[in-house]
Amino acid sequence: MQATFLNPGVLRTELALEIAARVADDLGGFSESWAEVATVFARIEPLAAQSRFGADQTLETVTHRITLRHRDGVASGMRFRRHARLFDILTVHDPDESGRYLVCRVREKGA
Repeated sequence: MQATFLNPGVLRTELALEIAARVADDLGGFSESWAEVATVFARIEPLAAQSRFGADQTLETVTHRITLRHRDGVASGMRFRRHARLFDILTVHDPDESGRYLVCRVREKGA
């Protein structure tokens, strides 16, 4: 497999990596809150601006690709935050299996 080369200067957008946390409420239930795990520098690339509907539900639509330096613990179900913008992580993969970069396919909330 050919190595992917990326100019590190393109990883200049600061993002907060967040994980969902369940917090117990006073009524015996739970509410969801988000806790920041790390601050990362990444490249955000817009891919699409569309919504798909089927069987009375919204289907997963990838809207952006976020590339960052490799780090352990990044998984689907987490999200990135840039100011008021939120990006739910749908998939995570190492493009050339070198352990240098991660590519996350994300969906922007509210997009």
